[in-house]
Amino acid sequence: MLDHVTTSIEALDLTSVVAGQPDPVLFATVSGAHLYGFPSRDSDVDLRGVHLLPLDALVGLREPEETRSRMWTRDGVEMDLVTHDLRKFVRLMLRRNGYVLEQLLSPLVAHTTDVHAELAALAPRVVTRHHAHHYRGFARTQWRLFEANGELKPLLYTFRVLLTGIHLMRTGEVLAHLPSLLDAVEEAPGHLPGLIAAKADAEHGPLTGVTPERAAADVAALHAVLDAAQDASALPDTPAGAHDALHDLVVRARLSGLQG
Repeated sequence: MLDHVTTSIEALDLTSVVAGQPDPVLFATVSGAHLYGFPSRDSDVDLRGVHLLPLDALVGLREPEETRSRMWTRDGVEMDLVTHDLRKFVRLMLRRNGYVLEQLLSPLVAHTTDVHAELAALAPRVVTRHHAHHYRGFARTQWRLFEANGELKPLLYTFRVLLTGIHLMRTGEVLAHLPSLLDAVEEAPGHLPGLIAAKADAEHGPLTGVTPERAAADVAALHAVLDAAQDASALPDTPAGAHDALHDLVVRARLSGLQG
């Protein structure tokens, strides 16, 4: 499934999107439903990455543009590009933010550099047992959205983040691809393949294949599994010496204007 998604993404020629940005892009990857393994025919393409601001953007009086966001349609596909300046992205990495780690480590790479490789190599050193809080909170937010609209998409997001959190607590590996998580986490509900297949037909389709009551019971059970996995996790409480290494990387990249 992931190979098929990679092929369809490459057909969009994302390299030209990256080349059109005002400052060097250190990496850009595909996130969202394509990364998670349940894109629909009408899913947009979520590009996430890091740009590198020049020194004069940081030392003057103007506020630096640390986050840039752009949405547009290309070849009939909705595109959503969000990048953070390197310093902001690294600070997010150090705040038990699983979302930015998923972007950094996404196998769907539109653009990469040596800085991207260094960031990815340092990623395991920022993972802590407290990343469970990120996935627990994300799951609760998506569950509330499902309760409000009854759509399949937020329910799949709920299951995805819970399974990602459980797998991370047990292995230290950031795995965001739901079909792969079904094999990696034995407690994954058996009805999820059917829900993934249903999601392929419509981005905002209604829940099919499982009752809301069954879904609620499964979500509650996975919350309990995540709690237990966090309690038993061998991951550290704080980032394992990553702060100084990431600081040095940001300084080197900024002073050299490194682009690749």
